Amino acid sequence: MNSSNSHPQHPPTEVSAKATRRHFTAEYKRKILQEADACTQPGQIGALLRREGLYSSHLVKWREARDHGQLAGLEPKRRGPKAQQPNPIAKQLAEQQRENARLKAENAKLQLICDVQKKVSQLLGVTLPTIPEDDKSTKGSS
Repeated sequence: MNSSNSHPQHPPTEVSAKATRRHFTAEYKRKILQEADACTQPGQIGALLRREGLYSSHLVKWREARDHGQLAGLEPKRRGPKAQQPNPIAKQLAEQQRENARLKAENAKLQLICDVQKKVSQLLGVTLPTIPEDDKSTKGSS
């Protein structure tokens, strides 16, 4: 007796890689609700649900959305966090902070250049011209 004959052959099992969530359009939901509302005999709604592969909870939620006047509520809802609108003040603040950092870096370079010029003038014995400061007392007496 062959070892391959001792075990029955089974067809390979189909397994999807990842389950996907079903999405129903508002038009489809309205059509199913109309069909469900038209059912008058016992068991017709169950047959409708089986035929369409739906659950009774689908009908309950869709009817609630329809009865509350939420036609847009019949549209599928996106999952996950809601997209945040960018704050224009935050954008302006970030731009000003970048500009401030750039100006500080430029100021540090200019301070370094001034320090080097002072040291070179001291080594060469050259006096640099100074800028006279405004006297507050002279402005007030004019």
